[in-house]
Amino acid sequence: MLIVKPKLNFILKNRGITQMKLAEMSGVPQGSISRFDKNNRHEAAHLFAISRALNLPIEDLFEVTEEEE
Repeated sequence: MLIVKPKLNFILKNRGITQMKLAEMSGVPQGSISRFDKNNRHEAAHLFAISRALNLPIEDLFEVTEEEE
């Protein structure tokens, strides 16, 4: 079973980018960005916009681990 955890706040902290700045860069509302790491589902358009703004593949916005069942 795959365990998928968002890590956007970690990426932003490491890059010194605020949520508001990312909202400006990506066009994604700041409220959606602030809830990104808490949500289990993400809008595809937001994923693409954020990954493009940060110049990262979408997969890099998440930590993926495999857990044995």
